[in-house]
Amino acid sequence: MSADRAVRTPLVKLYLSRGILAVVWAIAFANAHDTLGGAAIILLIAYPLLDAVSSAVDYRTGPAGERAITAFNGVLSTLAAVALGITAAADSVSAVLATFGAWAIISGAAQVTVGLRRRGPELGKQWPMLIAGGLSFIVGAFYILQAAGDKPSLDVLSVYATGGGVFFIVQAGLLAWKTRRGEVQPV
Repeated sequence: MSADRAVRTPLVKLYLSRGILAVVWAIAFANAHDTLGGAAIILLIAYPLLDAVSSAVDYRTGPAGERAITAFNGVLSTLAAVALGITAAADSVSAVLATFGAWAIISGAAQVTVGLRRRGPELGKQWPMLIAGGLSFIVGAFYILQAAGDKPSLDVLSVYATGGGVFFIVQAGLLAWKTRRGEVQPV
């Protein structure tokens, strides 16, 4: 198999696509979240749906050992999209932030679990995914605390999505680089 073809494995494409879309979402949300209007609500629903679609693709193309976790994360993200739509439509910044935080905690734990299972050399060690999942867990708790405070703000969600996107892009790059060097077998 050529090095060019080996780099285009489903996992590399998934991580790269997921990362780029997260960064694009962060830019769009940074410009739309001042009020919980139509654009912000659509974006709040779209972000966890992006994660749900990514989980579905990962379920179909990723290693069999993580399928139960990726299916769980897909269902969780779909439910988060519904909950975010409801809380945003109710025009409650606190509820949106708390809902996003709860989703970040649980999906971060799922991401760490998948990353730990994929730590072998054949899938590139997964350090960026482990760090991103751990940060998601911690930041989610911070969002819940912030939601209970005096001045909850949705500004932090763009930073969250940017950070997650960058970690996905880095993981895709590392996996592609190791595949190209012949250190990692294509998935």
